[in-house]
Amino acid sequence: MSIELLIENYGLLAIFLGAAFEGETAAFLGGVISHRGLLTYWSASLAATAGSFAGDQLWFFVGRYAAQWGFVRRLMKKPALARATQLLERYPTGFIFAFRFLVGLRTISPIVIGTTRIPTGKFVIMNAAAAFVWGQLFTGLGYLFGHGIQQILGHLPLHRHLLIAIGAAAVVAAAAFAFRKMKLSARHS
Repeated sequence: MSIELLIENYGLLAIFLGAAFEGETAAFLGGVISHRGLLTYWSASLAATAGSFAGDQLWFFVGRYAAQWGFVRRLMKKPALARATQLLERYPTGFIFAFRFLVGLRTISPIVIGTTRIPTGKFVIMNAAAAFVWGQLFTGLGYLFGHGIQQILGHLPLHRHLLIAIGAAAVVAAAAFAFRKMKLSARHS
């Protein structure tokens, strides 16, 4: 079975699950794959949107209804959680909309929000809107990246195109993580 056939058969499910549990890389690769014509842009971006929404809803409900579970209590003691809680208290609506764009806070934020008094309905609506923007943004970036790679390097075999995209996503993620660490270190100095 070729990689193209795998993507055509399971690509949307992979983008959905990847966006739910990993995030940006899955949406970005969905854009690259849609640029290659194996999936439509709208199907890839909506799979990323739905995955992001579903994953964050799951974590919200974990915070809301499973706050006494051991792993949730351990998670609530992490230093990043204090920062997320601080931002949530100062800017509740803005934080709900923006947390998925904040490196290092994406997974824990819905759990934190779930432990607060923020109404479930408000979170569902804000989460849906933010997931839509996020899904379009990262899938669109992947689509544009795929186009750029093709303009620079020509039409590459799919596996090379995807490896370059994964490498670029890893470099961007590492740079964002390093920038965040430097910013936090500067704050604590």
